[in-house]
Amino acid sequence: MAAAAAADTSEASAAGLALAEANINWERLDKTRFHVIGAILFTAQQGALHPTAVVKTRMQVAEGGIAHMSGFAVFRRILRSDGIPGVFRGFGTSAVGALPGRVLALTSLEVSKEMTFKYSERFDMSEASKIALANGVGGLVSSICSSSYFVPLDVICQRLMVQGLPGMATYRGSFDVINKVVRMEGIRGLYRGFGITMLTQSPASALWWSAYGGAQHAIWRSLGYGNDSQTKPSQSELVAVQATAGTIAGACSSIITTPIDTIKTRLQRIDLWVVTGRCMIEFERAVDLVPVMDNYGSGRPSVMKTTRLLLDEDGWRGFYRGFGPRFLNMSLWGTSMIVTYELIKRLSVKSE
Repeated sequence: MAAAAAADTSEASAAGLALAEANINWERLDKTRFHVIGAILFTAQQGALHPTAVVKTRMQVAEGGIAHMSGFAVFRRILRSDGIPGVFRGFGTSAVGALPGRVLALTSLEVSKEMTFKYSERFDMSEASKIALANGVGGLVSSICSSSYFVPLDVICQRLMVQGLPGMATYRGSFDVINKVVRMEGIRGLYRGFGITMLTQSPASALWWSAYGGAQHAIWRSLGYGNDSQTKPSQSELVAVQATAGTIAGACSSIITTPIDTIKTRLQRIDLWVVTGRCMIEFERAVDLVPVMDNYGSGRPSVMKTTRLLLDEDGWRGFYRGFGPRFLNMSLWGTSMIVTYELIKRLSVKSE
C-alpha cells in the first residue's frame, strides 16, 4: 500500500494532480468491481444509443428511397411501421453478447496502455506525446483482441436490425440468424467483413484513443493545470474536460471512418452466396434479387465489388450514407462512453 501511495505521489509530481486524477492506472483498480460496474453502465449507455445504430445500418444497406432519406425521416418510418421495438431490434443480442467482449476489450486496453506508458519513459518525449502514444497503442491492441469476438456479433445484430426491409430475411432471434448464416455460408459467413474491420477499425480505434488522450492533455494545460500544478480539479471539471475530449475524438473518427463503415456494413449484409456458379439465396424472394446478383457477378462478393457498386449507385456521396446518424452516434458515443468509462474507473479504485 505504501508503494502504491509512493507511486501515486510520484505520478502526481510528474504530471500534476489534474492529470494524475484523470489518468487512473490499471494497478489502482479493483478488477472485479471494474468489470461488474462496467457491464452495468455500458449496457445502459448502449441502450440509449442503439436506435441511432439501427437507423444508420438501415440507411447503409437500403436500396432506393430509404437510402436518400434523412436519418430523422428513417427513424420516424421505423416507428410508424414497427413501433418502439423496431428501433431496438438486435439490442438484446448486442447487450448480452457484448459482455464477454467488453471484459476482453477493457482489460487489453488498460494493460497495454500501462505497459506502453512505462516503456515510453525511457525515451525523450513530451508528456502529451507519451499519453497520446499510450492511448493509441491501447486502442489498437484492444481493437485487435476484441475484433474476433465482436465481428460475428456485429453480423448477427445487423441482420436483426434490417429485417422487415423489402427483400430482407426474417429471423426468430439471434440463434436463428446463426443457424441460417452457417447453413448457407458456413462459419466464414459470421466473419463477413472481418478483414476490412481489422484493417480499418483497429487504426480507427488507435486514432480515437490517441486523439482523446492528446485532447484531454491539451485542455488541462489550457486550463492552467500544467505538469507542475498541485491543484486538484473538481469532479465537475473532470467530467467536463473528459466529455469534451471524447466529443472531439468521436467527431473526428466519424468523419474519417464513415466510408469504410458503409462498405463493411453492406458487405456484411449481402444475403446471397454464389457457389460453383449456382446462387444460394437465404430467403424466399429470390426473384427480387436477380438484379442485385447481376451487379455482383459470379464469385464471392468482395470489397472492390461492393465499392464499385456503391459508386455506380450514388457516386462518392454513397460512401457517406447514414453519415448524419453515424456522426451523431459517434459524437454521443464518444462523450457518453468516456464519461461512463472514467466514472467506472473512479468507482473501481482500490480502497487505500
